[in-house]
Amino acid sequence: IVDILSSQSISVASQLNLPCYLFVPASASLLAAFLYHSTLHETYHKSFKDLNNTFLNIPGVPPMPARDMPKPLLERNDEVYKNFLSCSLAAPKAAGLIVNTFEALEPSSTKAICDGLCLPNSPTSPLYCLGPLVTTTEQNQNNSSDHECLRWLDLQPSKSVVFLCFGSLGVFSREQLSEIAIGLEKSEQRFLWVVRNPVSDQKHNLALGTQEDPDLEFLLPKGFLDRTKEKGLVVKNWVPQAAVLSHDSVGGFVSHCGWNSVLEAVCAGVPLIAWPLYAEQRFNRVVLVEEMKVALWMRESAVSGFVAASEVEERVRELMESERGKRVRDRVMVFKDEAKAATREGGSSRVALEKLLKSWKVGQLSE
Repeated sequence: IVDILSSQSISVASQLNLPCYLFVPASASLLAAFLYHSTLHETYHKSFKDLNNTFLNIPGVPPMPARDMPKPLLERNDEVYKNFLSCSLAAPKAAGLIVNTFEALEPSSTKAICDGLCLPNSPTSPLYCLGPLVTTTEQNQNNSSDHECLRWLDLQPSKSVVFLCFGSLGVFSREQLSEIAIGLEKSEQRFLWVVRNPVSDQKHNLALGTQEDPDLEFLLPKGFLDRTKEKGLVVKNWVPQAAVLSHDSVGGFVSHCGWNSVLEAVCAGVPLIAWPLYAEQRFNRVVLVEEMKVALWMRESAVSGFVAASEVEERVRELMESERGKRVRDRVMVFKDEAKAATREGGSSRVALEKLLKSWKVGQLSE
Protein backbone atom coordinates (compact mmCIF):
# COMPACT_ATOMS: atom_id res chain seq x y z
CA ILE A 1 0.00 0.00 0.00
CA VAL A 2 1.53 3.30 -1.08
CA ASP A 3 0.50 6.93 -0.89
CA ILE A 4 -1.23 8.27 -3.97
CA LEU A 5 1.74 10.54 -4.76
CA SER A 6 4.02 7.49 -4.73
CA SER A 7 2.10 5.73 -7.49
CA GLN A 8 5.22 5.56 -9.67
CA SER A 9 6.38 2.80 -7.31
CA ILE A 10 3.62 0.56 -8.70
CA SER A 11 6.12 -0.54 -11.35
CA VAL A 12 8.49 -1.78 -8.63
CA ALA A 13 5.70 -3.80 -7.00
CA SER A 14 4.84 -5.24 -10.40
CA GLN A 15 8.41 -6.43 -10.92
CA LEU A 16 8.15 -8.23 -7.56
CA ASN A 17 4.80 -9.72 -8.56
CA LEU A 18 3.06 -7.87 -5.70
CA PRO A 19 -0.34 -6.19 -5.98
CA CYS A 20 0.01 -2.49 -5.18
CA TYR A 21 -2.83 -0.42 -3.70
CA LEU A 22 -2.98 3.38 -3.60
CA PHE A 23 -4.06 5.02 -0.36
CA VAL A 24 -5.73 8.41 -0.76
CA PRO A 25 -5.78 10.42 2.50
CA ALA A 26 -7.82 13.11 0.73
CA SER A 27 -11.33 13.21 -0.72
CA ALA A 28 -12.80 11.03 -3.44
CA SER A 29 -13.41 14.26 -5.35
CA LEU A 30 -9.68 14.94 -5.37
CA LEU A 31 -9.04 11.36 -6.45
CA ALA A 32 -11.44 11.90 -9.35
CA ALA A 33 -9.41 14.96 -10.40
CA PHE A 34 -6.17 13.02 -9.95
CA LEU A 35 -7.33 10.21 -12.23
CA TYR A 36 -8.72 12.69 -14.78
CA HIS A 37 -5.61 14.85 -14.74
CA SER A 38 -4.06 13.36 -17.88
CA THR A 39 -7.29 14.14 -19.78
CA LEU A 40 -7.18 17.74 -18.53
CA HIS A 41 -3.52 17.95 -19.52
CA GLU A 42 -4.37 16.94 -23.10
CA THR A 43 -7.44 19.20 -23.25
CA TYR A 44 -5.84 22.43 -22.04
CA HIS A 45 -2.49 23.71 -23.23
CA LYS A 46 -2.14 26.60 -20.81
CA SER A 47 -1.34 26.52 -17.09
CA PHE A 48 -4.44 26.37 -14.91
CA LYS A 49 -3.43 29.68 -13.36
CA ASP A 50 -3.72 31.30 -16.80
CA LEU A 51 -7.18 29.90 -17.59
CA ASN A 52 -9.09 32.92 -16.34
CA ASN A 53 -12.84 32.42 -15.89
CA THR A 54 -12.51 28.81 -17.04
CA PHE A 55 -14.40 26.04 -15.25
CA LEU A 56 -13.02 22.51 -15.53
CA ASN A 57 -15.53 19.70 -16.03
CA ILE A 58 -14.18 16.82 -13.95
CA PRO A 59 -16.48 13.78 -13.69
CA GLY A 60 -18.19 13.64 -10.30
CA VAL A 61 -16.94 17.07 -9.23
CA PRO A 62 -18.83 20.39 -9.35
CA PRO A 63 -17.61 22.82 -12.05
CA MET A 64 -14.13 23.66 -10.81
CA PRO A 65 -12.56 27.08 -11.44
CA ALA A 66 -9.16 26.37 -12.96
CA ARG A 67 -7.55 28.72 -10.41
CA ASP A 68 -8.92 26.52 -7.59
CA MET A 69 -7.08 23.39 -8.64
CA PRO A 70 -4.45 22.26 -6.11
CA LYS A 71 -1.68 24.84 -5.86
CA PRO A 72 1.12 22.52 -7.06
CA LEU A 73 -0.79 22.04 -10.34
CA LEU A 74 -1.33 25.67 -11.26
CA GLU A 75 1.93 26.04 -13.22
CA ARG A 76 2.13 23.59 -16.12
CA ASN A 77 5.90 23.88 -16.52
CA ASP A 78 6.68 23.31 -12.85
CA GLU A 79 8.49 20.09 -11.90
CA VAL A 80 5.85 19.34 -9.26
CA TYR A 81 3.16 19.46 -11.93
CA LYS A 82 5.15 17.06 -14.10
CA ASN A 83 5.63 14.65 -11.20
CA PHE A 84 1.92 14.81 -10.38
CA LEU A 85 1.08 14.03 -14.01
CA SER A 86 3.48 11.09 -13.99
CA CYS A 87 1.83 9.73 -10.84
CA SER A 88 -1.65 10.10 -12.33
CA LEU A 89 -0.57 8.21 -15.44
CA ALA A 90 0.73 5.35 -13.28
CA ALA A 91 -2.37 5.17 -11.07
CA PRO A 92 -4.53 3.01 -13.41
CA LYS A 93 -2.11 0.12 -12.84
CA ALA A 94 -2.95 -0.04 -9.13
CA ALA A 95 -4.72 -3.13 -7.82
CA GLY A 96 -7.12 -0.93 -5.86
CA LEU A 97 -7.84 2.58 -4.61
CA ILE A 98 -8.30 3.03 -0.84
CA VAL A 99 -9.88 6.38 0.07
CA ASN A 100 -10.48 8.12 3.39
CA THR A 101 -14.11 9.00 2.75
CA PHE A 102 -17.55 7.37 2.90
CA GLU A 103 -19.96 6.90 0.05
CA ALA A 104 -22.82 9.01 1.43
CA LEU A 105 -20.53 12.04 1.75
CA GLU A 106 -19.33 11.98 -1.87
CA PRO A 107 -21.81 9.98 -3.95
CA SER A 108 -21.15 11.86 -7.22
CA SER A 109 -17.38 11.44 -7.24
CA THR A 110 -17.41 7.83 -5.99
CA LYS A 111 -19.92 6.88 -8.68
CA ALA A 112 -17.94 8.66 -11.40
CA ILE A 113 -14.79 6.78 -10.40
CA CYS A 114 -16.54 3.40 -10.20
CA ASP A 115 -18.25 3.99 -13.55
CA GLY A 116 -14.87 4.58 -15.20
CA LEU A 117 -15.62 8.18 -16.18
CA CYS A 118 -12.37 9.53 -14.72
CA LEU A 119 -10.22 7.17 -16.80
CA PRO A 120 -11.89 7.19 -20.22
CA ASN A 121 -8.98 5.38 -21.88
CA SER A 122 -8.07 2.87 -19.14
CA PRO A 123 -9.82 0.39 -16.85
CA THR A 124 -10.47 1.71 -13.34
CA SER A 125 -9.19 -0.17 -10.31
CA PRO A 126 -11.66 -1.17 -7.59
CA LEU A 127 -12.53 1.66 -5.19
CA TYR A 128 -12.63 1.07 -1.42
CA CYS A 129 -14.08 3.94 0.64
CA LEU A 130 -13.01 3.12 4.21
CA GLY A 131 -13.59 6.43 5.96
CA PRO A 132 -14.02 8.40 7.99
CA LEU A 133 -10.57 7.59 9.38
CA VAL A 134 -10.17 10.31 12.01
CA THR A 135 -8.82 10.77 15.50
CA THR A 136 -11.54 10.38 18.10
CA THR A 137 -11.94 12.23 21.36
CA GLU A 138 -11.37 8.95 23.21
CA GLN A 139 -7.97 8.49 21.55
CA ASN A 140 -6.93 11.99 22.62
CA GLN A 141 -8.53 11.93 26.06
CA ASN A 142 -5.38 11.36 28.11
CA ASN A 143 -3.57 14.26 26.44
CA SER A 144 -6.38 16.76 26.08
CA SER A 145 -8.87 16.45 28.92
CA ASP A 146 -7.12 19.10 31.03
CA HIS A 147 -6.60 21.66 28.28
CA GLU A 148 -7.72 25.14 29.26
CA CYS A 149 -9.89 25.56 26.16
CA LEU A 150 -12.07 22.58 27.12
CA ARG A 151 -12.62 23.97 30.60
CA TRP A 152 -13.57 27.30 29.03
CA LEU A 153 -15.94 25.60 26.59
CA ASP A 154 -17.67 23.90 29.51
CA LEU A 155 -18.84 27.35 30.62
CA GLN A 156 -20.31 28.39 27.25
CA PRO A 157 -23.89 27.85 25.98
CA SER A 158 -24.65 24.99 23.60
CA LYS A 159 -23.65 25.58 19.94
CA SER A 160 -22.64 29.17 20.68
CA VAL A 161 -18.88 29.18 19.95
CA VAL A 162 -17.12 29.70 16.63
CA PHE A 163 -13.85 27.75 16.53
CA LEU A 164 -11.04 29.14 14.35
CA CYS A 165 -8.11 26.84 13.61
CA PHE A 166 -6.04 26.43 10.45
CA GLY A 167 -4.27 23.11 10.72
CA SER A 168 -0.77 22.26 11.80
CA LEU A 169 0.87 24.54 9.22
CA GLY A 170 -1.50 27.44 8.55
CA VAL A 171 -0.30 30.92 9.50
CA PHE A 172 -1.22 34.53 8.70
CA SER A 173 0.50 37.88 8.54
CA ARG A 174 0.16 40.27 11.47
CA GLU A 175 -2.13 42.43 9.32
CA GLN A 176 -4.43 39.50 8.60
CA LEU A 177 -4.52 38.51 12.27
CA SER A 178 -5.62 42.05 13.08
CA GLU A 179 -8.45 41.86 10.54
CA ILE A 180 -9.63 38.55 11.98
CA ALA A 181 -9.64 40.03 15.47
CA ILE A 182 -11.62 43.10 14.40
CA GLY A 183 -14.13 40.93 12.52
CA LEU A 184 -14.62 38.59 15.46
CA GLU A 185 -15.14 41.45 17.89
CA LYS A 186 -17.68 43.16 15.64
CA SER A 187 -19.56 39.89 15.05
CA GLU A 188 -20.36 39.77 18.78
CA GLN A 189 -20.15 35.96 18.67
CA ARG A 190 -18.38 33.74 21.16
CA PHE A 191 -15.12 32.39 19.74
CA LEU A 192 -12.19 30.08 20.38
CA TRP A 193 -9.23 31.07 18.20
CA VAL A 194 -5.87 29.34 17.75
CA VAL A 195 -3.13 31.87 16.87
CA ARG A 196 0.41 31.24 15.64
CA ASN A 197 3.29 33.56 14.97
CA PRO A 198 3.51 34.97 11.44
CA VAL A 199 6.41 33.74 9.34
CA SER A 200 8.74 35.95 7.34
CA ASP A 201 7.68 34.49 3.98
CA GLN A 202 3.92 34.97 3.66
CA LYS A 203 3.64 33.70 0.09
CA HIS A 204 2.48 30.24 1.10
CA ASN A 205 0.86 30.72 4.55
CA LEU A 206 2.96 27.82 5.80
CA ALA A 207 4.77 27.34 9.09
CA LEU A 208 7.63 24.99 8.29
CA GLY A 209 9.31 24.03 11.55
CA THR A 210 8.78 24.60 15.24
CA GLN A 211 7.36 27.96 16.26
CA GLU A 212 7.77 29.95 19.44
CA ASP A 213 4.68 30.99 21.38
CA PRO A 214 3.16 34.12 19.85
CA ASP A 215 3.08 37.42 21.72
CA LEU A 216 -0.67 37.98 21.58
CA GLU A 217 -0.54 41.50 23.01
CA PHE A 218 1.83 42.50 20.20
CA LEU A 219 0.10 40.65 17.34
CA LEU A 220 -3.52 41.54 18.08
CA PRO A 221 -5.17 44.99 18.20
CA LYS A 222 -4.59 46.99 21.37
CA GLY A 223 -7.11 46.09 24.05
CA PHE A 224 -8.68 43.25 22.00
CA LEU A 225 -8.03 40.54 24.57
CA ASP A 226 -9.49 42.60 27.40
CA ARG A 227 -12.55 43.72 25.43
CA THR A 228 -13.41 40.18 24.33
CA LYS A 229 -12.46 38.20 27.43
CA GLU A 230 -16.10 37.56 28.34
CA LYS A 231 -16.91 36.05 24.95
CA GLY A 232 -13.66 34.79 23.49
CA LEU A 233 -10.56 32.77 24.20
CA VAL A 234 -7.34 33.02 22.19
CA VAL A 235 -5.02 30.02 22.50
CA LYS A 236 -1.40 29.86 21.41
CA ASN A 237 -0.36 27.38 18.71
CA TRP A 238 -2.44 24.26 19.43
CA VAL A 239 -5.64 22.79 20.85
CA PRO A 240 -6.97 19.20 20.85
CA GLN A 241 -9.06 19.77 17.74
CA ALA A 242 -11.11 16.56 17.75
CA ALA A 243 -12.12 17.17 21.37
CA VAL A 244 -12.97 20.80 20.66
CA LEU A 245 -15.13 19.98 17.64
CA SER A 246 -16.96 17.30 19.63
CA HIS A 247 -17.76 19.71 22.47
CA ASP A 248 -21.41 20.70 22.74
CA SER A 249 -20.57 24.41 22.95
CA VAL A 250 -18.99 24.54 19.47
CA GLY A 251 -21.41 25.63 16.75
CA GLY A 252 -19.14 26.56 13.86
CA PHE A 253 -15.63 25.99 12.50
CA VAL A 254 -13.55 28.46 10.47
CA SER A 255 -11.17 26.06 8.77
CA HIS A 256 -8.41 25.87 6.17
CA CYS A 257 -10.28 22.93 4.58
CA GLY A 258 -7.64 20.28 5.16
CA TRP A 259 -9.34 16.93 4.62
CA ASN A 260 -8.67 15.56 8.12
CA SER A 261 -10.21 18.70 9.61
CA VAL A 262 -13.20 18.41 7.28
CA LEU A 263 -13.84 14.82 8.34
CA GLU A 264 -13.47 15.69 12.03
CA ALA A 265 -16.01 18.50 11.61
CA VAL A 266 -18.44 16.28 9.72
CA CYS A 267 -18.17 13.52 12.32
CA ALA A 268 -18.87 16.09 15.05
CA GLY A 269 -21.75 17.68 13.13
CA VAL A 270 -20.10 21.12 13.00
CA PRO A 271 -20.66 23.36 9.93
CA LEU A 272 -17.72 25.17 8.38
CA ILE A 273 -16.60 28.51 7.04
CA ALA A 274 -14.12 27.60 4.32
CA TRP A 275 -10.88 29.63 4.29
CA PRO A 276 -8.27 27.65 2.30
CA LEU A 277 -4.57 28.47 2.53
CA TYR A 278 -2.44 25.94 0.61
CA ALA A 279 -2.21 22.54 -1.14
CA GLU A 280 -5.60 21.25 -2.38
CA GLN A 281 -7.67 23.34 0.05
CA ARG A 282 -9.20 25.70 -2.54
CA PHE A 283 -10.36 22.62 -4.45
CA ASN A 284 -11.86 21.24 -1.23
CA ARG A 285 -13.70 24.50 -0.61
CA VAL A 286 -15.55 24.28 -3.91
CA VAL A 287 -16.64 20.72 -3.07
CA LEU A 288 -17.65 21.61 0.50
CA VAL A 289 -19.74 24.61 -0.54
CA GLU A 290 -21.16 23.58 -3.90
CA GLU A 291 -21.48 19.80 -3.63
CA MET A 292 -21.68 18.81 0.04
CA LYS A 293 -23.25 22.12 1.15
CA VAL A 294 -21.69 21.88 4.64
CA ALA A 295 -19.73 25.15 4.45
CA LEU A 296 -19.97 28.86 3.73
CA TRP A 297 -17.42 30.55 1.46
CA MET A 298 -14.99 33.04 3.02
CA ARG A 299 -14.41 35.64 0.30
CA GLU A 300 -10.84 36.84 -0.10
CA SER A 301 -9.20 39.33 -2.44
CA ALA A 302 -8.64 37.73 -5.84
CA VAL A 303 -5.27 39.48 -6.08
CA SER A 304 -3.73 39.26 -2.61
CA GLY A 305 -5.83 36.59 -0.89
CA PHE A 306 -6.43 39.06 1.97
CA VAL A 307 -9.70 38.79 3.90
CA ALA A 308 -11.18 41.99 5.31
CA ALA A 309 -12.56 42.28 8.82
CA SER A 310 -16.01 43.01 7.40
CA GLU A 311 -15.98 39.68 5.57
CA VAL A 312 -14.98 37.80 8.73
CA GLU A 313 -17.76 39.53 10.65
CA GLU A 314 -20.38 38.83 7.97
CA ARG A 315 -19.53 35.16 7.46
CA VAL A 316 -19.41 34.40 11.19
CA ARG A 317 -22.76 36.10 11.74
CA GLU A 318 -24.21 34.29 8.75
CA LEU A 319 -23.15 30.89 10.02
CA MET A 320 -24.34 31.45 13.57
CA GLU A 321 -27.50 33.51 13.08
CA SER A 322 -28.95 33.26 9.55
CA GLU A 323 -31.37 30.87 7.87
CA ARG A 324 -28.63 29.87 5.44
CA GLY A 325 -26.40 29.02 8.37
CA LYS A 326 -29.15 26.83 9.77
CA ARG A 327 -29.46 24.97 6.48
CA VAL A 328 -25.73 24.27 6.48
CA ARG A 329 -25.93 23.10 10.09
CA ASP A 330 -28.85 20.78 9.34
CA ARG A 331 -26.99 19.38 6.34
CA VAL A 332 -23.84 18.54 8.28
CA MET A 333 -25.89 16.82 10.99
CA VAL A 334 -27.23 14.46 8.34
CA PHE A 335 -23.67 13.58 7.34
CA LYS A 336 -22.75 13.08 11.00
CA ASP A 337 -25.33 10.31 11.19
CA GLU A 338 -24.21 8.91 7.83
CA ALA A 339 -20.58 8.80 9.03
CA LYS A 340 -21.60 6.73 12.04
CA ALA A 341 -23.71 4.44 9.88
CA ALA A 342 -20.86 3.88 7.41
CA THR A 343 -18.57 2.38 10.06
CA ARG A 344 -21.16 0.23 11.82
CA GLU A 345 -21.62 -3.47 11.05
CA GLY A 346 -23.17 -3.61 7.59
CA GLY A 347 -22.26 0.01 6.84
CA SER A 348 -20.73 0.99 3.51
CA SER A 349 -17.18 1.51 4.81
CA ARG A 350 -17.27 -1.69 6.86
CA VAL A 351 -18.47 -3.64 3.82
CA ALA A 352 -15.75 -2.06 1.67
CA LEU A 353 -13.09 -3.08 4.20
CA GLU A 354 -14.40 -6.64 4.24
CA LYS A 355 -14.27 -6.76 0.43
CA LEU A 356 -10.69 -5.48 0.46
CA LEU A 357 -9.56 -8.05 3.03
CA LYS A 358 -11.39 -10.82 1.19
CA SER A 359 -9.59 -9.92 -2.05
CA TRP A 360 -6.25 -10.29 -0.28
CA LYS A 361 -7.22 -13.65 1.20
CA VAL A 362 -8.43 -14.97 -2.14
CA GLY A 363 -5.17 -13.84 -3.74
CA GLN A 364 -3.14 -15.72 -1.13
CA LEU A 365 -5.19 -18.88 -1.55
CA SER A 366 -4.80 -18.79 -5.33
CA GLU A 367 -1.03 -18.65 -4.94
